[in-house]
Amino acid sequence: MYGVCGCCGALRPRYKRLVDNIFPEDPEDGLVKTNMEKLTFYALSAPEKLDRIGAYLSERLIRDVGRHRYGYVCIAMEALDQLLMACHCQSINLFVESFLKMVAKLLESEKPNLQILGTNSFVKFANIEEDTPSYHRSYDFFVSRFSEMCHSSHEDLEIKTKIRMSGIKGLQGVVRKTVNDELQANIWDPQHMDKIVPSLLFNLQHVEEAESHLDNHSLWEPKVFAIRCFKIIMYSIQPQHSHLVIQQLLSHLDANSRSAATVRAGIVEVLSEAAVIAATGSVGPTVLEMFNTLLRQLRLSIDYALTGSYDGAISLGTKIIKEHEERMFQEAVIKTIGSFASTLPTYQRSEVILFIMSKVPLPSLHHPMETGRTGENRNRLTQIMLLKSLLQVSTGFQSNNMMSALPSNFLDRLLSTALMEDAEIRLFVLEILISFIDRHGNRHKFSTISTLSDISVLKLKVDKCSRQDTIFMKKHSQQLYRHIYLSCKEETNIRKHYEALYGLLALISIELANEEVVVDLIRLVLAVQDVAQVNEENLPVYNRCALYALGAAYLNLISQLTTVPAFCQHIHEVIETRKKEAPYMLPEDVFVERPRLTHNLDGVVIELLFRQSKISEVLGGSGYNADRLCVPYIPQLTDEDRLSKRKSIGETISLQVEVESRNSPEKEERVPAEEITYETLKKAIVDSVAVEEQERERRRQVVEKFQKAPFEEIAAHCGARASLLQSKLNQIFEITIRPPPSPSGTITAAYGQPQNHSIPVYEMKFPDLCVY
Repeated sequence: MYGVCGCCGALRPRYKRLVDNIFPEDPEDGLVKTNMEKLTFYALSAPEKLDRIGAYLSERLIRDVGRHRYGYVCIAMEALDQLLMACHCQSINLFVESFLKMVAKLLESEKPNLQILGTNSFVKFANIEEDTPSYHRSYDFFVSRFSEMCHSSHEDLEIKTKIRMSGIKGLQGVVRKTVNDELQANIWDPQHMDKIVPSLLFNLQHVEEAESHLDNHSLWEPKVFAIRCFKIIMYSIQPQHSHLVIQQLLSHLDANSRSAATVRAGIVEVLSEAAVIAATGSVGPTVLEMFNTLLRQLRLSIDYALTGSYDGAISLGTKIIKEHEERMFQEAVIKTIGSFASTLPTYQRSEVILFIMSKVPLPSLHHPMETGRTGENRNRLTQIMLLKSLLQVSTGFQSNNMMSALPSNFLDRLLSTALMEDAEIRLFVLEILISFIDRHGNRHKFSTISTLSDISVLKLKVDKCSRQDTIFMKKHSQQLYRHIYLSCKEETNIRKHYEALYGLLALISIELANEEVVVDLIRLVLAVQDVAQVNEENLPVYNRCALYALGAAYLNLISQLTTVPAFCQHIHEVIETRKKEAPYMLPEDVFVERPRLTHNLDGVVIELLFRQSKISEVLGGSGYNADRLCVPYIPQLTDEDRLSKRKSIGETISLQVEVESRNSPEKEERVPAEEITYETLKKAIVDSVAVEEQERERRRQVVEKFQKAPFEEIAAHCGARASLLQSKLNQIFEITIRPPPSPSGTITAAYGQPQNHSIPVYEMKFPDLCVY
């Protein structure tokens, strides 16, 4: 009897014998690896048998499930997974059908372990890139079953959590497998979305658990699944309800502010995708709320990175922060701020720009900064991150009216950061200004500083300066020039700073320049040349050469833009002379990877310099204001100079000496000088600033009155002032006509009595100041 069975067993197909051999006598021993290798080799050698292998494995698995032999079930699924990973051929489709049939059998089981086992196998299958298309495969059952698992109500909390997690992972696998397969049913169809979206929301907002499944099982960290899920949500709901999802995500981000940086970064990137979709519909009042939350998270991340922990102090059991992960989170926040802002209309974008700028800590009387090393580091990092965010928002921002794009309160705060000692912060300010001013996409054409002989190759887009731009420059030009001039004098400047300064000068010339602005820009650049020549700042050789080269590049550009032949000729002659005798004063030798400099810049001959007198002469003959061109540029003194940290001790001492000298005349008794303390200086600064603010306000009111008041009112005001002037003149004339008393005072008459006597006017001796 046994011999007959053994004989019949030897006649069984080889693939069945190979399949049987992978199962051990005791299921606890696990898969027989050597026999599994033989089965895999056979499947690769005879791919036409792959579908039969799958069918037979499926048959055994179904039988073992019915007999509750779960150990053999696990072995069968492990074998299926290995075959699926190893075999990529045209016959894989038939094998996949058997595989999906077995997965479905496990998912239909009431045993949680079998459901989880089937889910894990499906997720592995979803990650496989198939070589051949599938025409008849359907995933409808899996969408339904995984959605049911997401709503599991098992009495055991731990098991319920595992089943729901498996359901979410299964939906993730379905989305990944079908979203890019054109032959499959559209996963975005309502019949699928009506099951997927409620399942995700149910797990995201479930109140019985301390955290949602996306948090509990690190599904935020790969980000791909979370992003796809929320894209599904955003596209499946009504546009007017999209802000509700964003509010939930913002609340969730705040609730997880002490989670790992990778988790927070995943939430932020999901928020970015959701916000971009919502922006096409209606975001509602959540715009500033979203930016406020992101900026708050940015500041928290900076604190975490500085302190190294979430509670500000490192103690036993404290979770240590990884600085590079916090940096990654910060970059994700900045990217999200920029991507969302780019979808907003101009007026909302302007509000966001002002909102971000108001959060930047500045060293001024009204915006105190934290002190100490930790405070300084926090201030610096906060400034850098917020300016990075501002740069993201300003990129691509276009406004026809520069007055609205760069209002005074914004420009004042932005330019005050341009005077800080930190080189990175100054560079961000220059790039932000370039983003705002560049409205025709010319900035990339000035990324390289050069002295082109023909700028037509740049194909610049130039429009005539509008009336609004003219008004803007009349109001803010001196402020811009001053900061450009002071930025050029910074010792810590590197190549990027000079490239940004050149781009800013060039874009002002193209976007905002009229004849008056051109004249002032030329004066400014000539003053920068003087900085390099005189070198009162004791700048290094590289900085001086860079300033010479910057001036040459800009004057070469502006001369060709003005198209005045004599001006172009003078600039060309100086550049050619420098090429022969001093190439280290040209951008082609300075702004390169290895600058070719000189060791001595003293005694530069006049032929190597652009001469203000010559430029005034040639431009004056073409209608430009020659008188203004002849006046050297000197930056205006502002409140920022008094508040700047760059004041030296020498200046403070000279202030004390000056106070003493004014209060101590030589022939009088010397009065002890009042002690100069911090409080005294602070009071003096506050008083002077207050007086200047009052004077500025008075001037502003006068200008506003002449701009807005009716003509009759202005005429009446001027007439009253003319009447007052006339009355004063009448008083003066009356005094000069009346005979004055004798200059000699009195004379002595007879009898020793004093007697007043008047001298005729023509005999009087007047002081020299009265002689005309």
